[in-house]
Amino acid sequence: MTALPQILVVDDNATNVKLLTKLLAVQDYEVSTADSGKAALEMIEQAAPYLVLLDVIMPEMSGYEVCRAIRANPKTRLLPVIMVTAL
Repeated sequence: MTALPQILVVDDNATNVKLLTKLLAVQDYEVSTADSGKAALEMIEQAAPYLVLLDVIMPEMSGYEVCRAIRANPKTRLLPVIMVTAL
């Protein structure tokens, strides 16, 4: 049995996280979630996912800052990131 591709959903809005998680789960993706940029970076450092869906506007650390940190790390600089926003 092969492992499902893991997607990390990063958003401080619980409704958005729930919606994205449901949409991805029915497509046979394993979904993990983080509610802040800091939490996302810690999770990515432990085990980089297949893809990151990253909210643009979050408190403390914006999605842009998280993306810059991902790109600055040689281990994760090629990790696919899709920026998501409700704007």
